[in-house]
Amino acid sequence: MLRQALASIRAIEANDLSFEILVADNGEGDAARAIAEAFDAIYLRSEARGAGAARNVALRAASGEYIAFLDDDDAWLAGNIRPQLALLDQRPDLDAVVGQVIYADPDLRPYGEPYPPLNQGEGEDLLRRMLGEWFPQIGSTVARASVRELVGEFDEALLGGQDQDWLLRIARKRKLAFCEVSSLLFRGRPPGSFDELSRSRIKYGRRIFFRHALAEWKIWRSPSDFMRAYARALSHFYYYFAEAAEDRASRGDRAAALRAALQASVLIPGRAARHITEDSPLRRSLASVFGRREPATEEISS
Repeated sequence: MLRQALASIRAIEANDLSFEILVADNGEGDAARAIAEAFDAIYLRSEARGAGAARNVALRAASGEYIAFLDDDDAWLAGNIRPQLALLDQRPDLDAVVGQVIYADPDLRPYGEPYPPLNQGEGEDLLRRMLGEWFPQIGSTVARASVRELVGEFDEALLGGQDQDWLLRIARKRKLAFCEVSSLLFRGRPPGSFDELSRSRIKYGRRIFFRHALAEWKIWRSPSDFMRAYARALSHFYYYFAEAAEDRASRGDRAAALRAALQASVLIPGRAARHITEDSPLRRSLASVFGRREPATEEISS
């Protein structure tokens, strides 16, 4: 995957654009160093845990005028970077821009349309969306190097969502805008395959939401708007566990289905209560767990 990621960066280069690639590694083994050298990239070690710590090592070392990011399991698309640079050139008031992503399967085969499909705007509109239903991907971001002084480094205490937190800090200064360009192939994990990772990230999602939403309380029209935004901000966790519950139930693993359904229900109780009364993954999983099973047919031997 790292080879694919680095190749996607080098493929964009031409006479008008070149990259200083910094590979910040806090993994195990020396494989990443050899791969980085094969792509004429600068290899950096980070001994601290978490993606934020690795990004900070590279952020400090970067010497270019602009900074962009790419996780080692994703890949840039051919149209990435230049449109963002053009917008930053036109708009000296901006410090960073974010683009669209196209989702891909574990083999990096794309599916679906670029997301988000519509321009997300800027200012309060962009901030409100980022504190609700939309989380820009760090791999679609291009920022001026001066952003290091504007908002500082990634919060290394956040082992999940540190990129979201960093981008929200820029958005809160009204220095972030949306650029309608397909930037990134975002490789997803197979559905229902990362329960523990999702559980561990819920607390960081909550912390990030309240850190920024409370500081920007004036953008909410009412307390109910605030709470709706909170529910939207955690929706991806909710739907992950609701759909995982249905999957586990369909495979006959009632205990795992019940654990996933309970996780979804605890996360957003009001939504869970509504979905239990509707045709939804949560209702179907619980019906399967608690429903009456047909008695087994006994064989009659002669």
